[in-house]
Amino acid sequence: MSRLRVLLVDDEPLAVRRLSVLFGDIDDIELVGTASTGSEAEAQIAALRPDLVMLDISMPQKSGLRVAADLGPDHRPEIIFVTAFEQYAPDAFEVEAADYLLKPVRFERLRQAVERARRRRTLQAAADRLATLPEPAGDARDDAIWVQVAGGQVRLPFDRIEWIEAAKDYVLLHTATRSFIHRISMTALEGLLDPEMLMRVHRSTFVRPALVQGVQRPGKGLIALEMQDGAVVQVGPSYVKAVLARLGLLPDSHRA
Repeated sequence: MSRLRVLLVDDEPLAVRRLSVLFGDIDDIELVGTASTGSEAEAQIAALRPDLVMLDISMPQKSGLRVAADLGPDHRPEIIFVTAFEQYAPDAFEVEAADYLLKPVRFERLRQAVERARRRRTLQAAADRLATLPEPAGDARDDAIWVQVAGGQVRLPFDRIEWIEAAKDYVLLHTATRSFIHRISMTALEGLLDPEMLMRVHRSTFVRPALVQGVQRPGKGLIALEMQDGAVVQVGPSYVKAVLARLGLLPDSHRA
């Protein structure tokens, strides 16, 4: 597992302390510094060259979004935005953020975001090459979706998507290396997806069944799926029977 050098950026000292404590329980992390303003963040990024920056969006002098947008391509760290305001999500992913966390940050969600940033850092070059491969000639089936990134669009093959969650008027398409945000309804998206590859498990969630690592049973008749990337995905009550059958966990007598 690669070691990540992390810079914490937030103008609230309590938020910085909370993140410091949470990072203490994540392996192979080195906290290299902190910053409390956008200008200070830019200076620390240039001086310390961290691998990952936990970046608050609303800060004095310069917002976290502006800091991320102004970063050059050389020695660019991974960015995980941390904010109390979910309306910034579309802007966050437009500046190539690895993830977007809402305050108060939960440990499992932080761990998941850090692991995604870690994988992205080591695999991004290969992922970018894959995203720009030309579509095979003669294949009439749509096997990818065009998604917005900073500076344009990339073609994201469906077989790279691990799970999908709704975010108001958008969806978050999670891959092993990063997440993409795309404006589309869940109903329209369902019409594009092969149900054998990505199964709907909730009105706001699709998952790749092959990547389900465990099943939690938080209450009578309720289940949640543990994904390979560490995410825990709730299954809607009306989807439970179909999901258990797909995973081979439903007795034959209950499949009718």
